[in-house]
Amino acid sequence: MNFKQKSPLTGAGLSRRQFIYTTALATGGFALAGCAANSSPRKLSANDKLNIACIGASGKGASDTDCCNTDNIVALCDVDEQKCAGQRAKYPNAKFYRDWRELLDKEAKNIDAVVVSTPDHMHALVASAAIKLGKHVYCQKPLTKTVYEARYLRDLAAEYKVVTQMGNQGSAGDGLRRAVEVIQAGIIGPVRQVHVWTNRPIWPQGVERPEGSDIVPATLSWDNWLGPAPARPYKKGVYHSFNWRGWYDFGTGALGDMACHTANMPFRALKLGYPTSIELLEHSELVSETYPLASKIKFVFPARGDMPAADFFWYDGNPKNKTVKPFRPEADLTKDIAELTGDVPIAGCLLIGDKGQLFSPDDYGARFFIKLNDEKEYVDANSREDVKAVPVTIPRNLFKGEVDLRHHQEWIAACKGGPEPYSNFGIAAYLTEIILLGCVALRTGKKLEWDGPGMIAKNAPEAAQFVKRQYRKGWKLA
Repeated sequence: MNFKQKSPLTGAGLSRRQFIYTTALATGGFALAGCAANSSPRKLSANDKLNIACIGASGKGASDTDCCNTDNIVALCDVDEQKCAGQRAKYPNAKFYRDWRELLDKEAKNIDAVVVSTPDHMHALVASAAIKLGKHVYCQKPLTKTVYEARYLRDLAAEYKVVTQMGNQGSAGDGLRRAVEVIQAGIIGPVRQVHVWTNRPIWPQGVERPEGSDIVPATLSWDNWLGPAPARPYKKGVYHSFNWRGWYDFGTGALGDMACHTANMPFRALKLGYPTSIELLEHSELVSETYPLASKIKFVFPARGDMPAADFFWYDGNPKNKTVKPFRPEADLTKDIAELTGDVPIAGCLLIGDKGQLFSPDDYGARFFIKLNDEKEYVDANSREDVKAVPVTIPRNLFKGEVDLRHHQEWIAACKGGPEPYSNFGIAAYLTEIILLGCVALRTGKKLEWDGPGMIAKNAPEAAQFVKRQYRKGWKLA
C-alpha cells in the first residue's frame, strides 16, 4: 500500500506561495498571513526547544499540552475561558486566545508547532491553517470529520514537509508494534476476518435536538465553538463540552472516538488500504441528528499483494446502557476469549487467520494472545516461543513514561530532525478515511460500493454530502 499516494481531488489551485487565509467573523476578520520564509518549518537541533501553541487547551487538550511541556508552551487557545482556567494558571507565560485564527495570525512568527485538541468538526480547519504557515502539527484522533478532509490534510502535510502525528497514542507502545510484526510474520497465517468492538458511546446518542435555548455563558465563545457547523442555539450540557461526540454536526460517534485506537493494529498489520464496500448491517433506532446507540458495520477489503481479501466487522454499544443491546461478535467467535478473561471484554480486537487467531483486549493493542488451530486455549504472546523467534523490524519509541507522553515526545523529537513519527498523517489519514467510511455508510443506510482513490460511492451519489461537507459561511479549509 502506498501511503504517499497523491490525490487528484485535492491541491487544485493551491500553492506553497498561497499564504493568505481570510475568514469572516460577525465582529470582523483575521488574516492568517505568513511569508515565503515562514511557510517552511524552522530548522531545529535536538537540543533546541520547540515553541508550541495548543488549540483546544482544556479537556483532552489539557493532557496534550502537559505532554508537550518539556518544550516551550507559548500560546493557549480555548473557546471556554472558565474550562481553560487551570491550564492558564499552569502556563502563566503562555498568551491566551479565544479564537484560533487570531492566535495563528498574531503568533505565526513565534511558534514552530501546533497541537490541535478541539472537537472533531474543527480539526481539519485548524490543522490545515497551521500547516500552510509551515508549522508542525499534532492533531487528536480522528484526524478529521470527513473523508475528504483526511485526504486533504495528508496531501497538504506532504506538500509543506511538516512533521505530523495523530493522537492515537497506542501507536507509541511496544505491544502494538510487536503485534504488527507477529501478524506479518505469518504466525496465525493469512488473515481473512477482523472483529473490533467497543463500549462506546458513553455519551448521549440516539436523541433528537432539544427545543429552546439557554443563555450563553460569558466565558464561552459559542460562535467560535460552532465554527464551520450549521448555527444552532446554545443548550447547556447538550453539546459543549463533552457530549458533542454523538451529534452528526460535530462528532464522529463511537467509530471516530475509538476505532483510531482499536482498529489501528489490524489496519497496520494487514495493510488494509481502501475497502471496496462498506455496509451498515444492524443498528438501534436511527434519529435525525445523532448517531445510533449501537451499530454493526462491515468493511470488505480486496486482496493486497500476498494478503487475501479480508472482512472487517465493527461493533459498538455500551453494555451499561440498559435501554439497548450492544452489538458484539457471535458467541462461537468469543467463547475462548470469555474463557480466557472470565467474560467477553467491553472492548477488543480479534483477527482470524488460516492457522490461528490473535486477540487483544486492549484498546491500544498493548497486550495480545494467540491460539493456533491445534491449541485449546489462548496463550499470552510474550510467553510463546514462536513469537520470541519473530525478529524486531519496526523501530521502537525509546522515550520513557506512559504511552501518551511517549507519543507526544516522539513527535517533538521528529520536529527537531528525529525519525518520522509512527502515526504521521501519511498513514493516519488512511486509517481515518477508512473509519469515517463507516460513518458514511451509517448516514446513507446503503451498502456502499467504494472507489477509494476517487473518494466516490459508485452506487450512492447521496453519500457525497457526507464524504465532503459544506461549511458555514465564513469558514473554510486553508
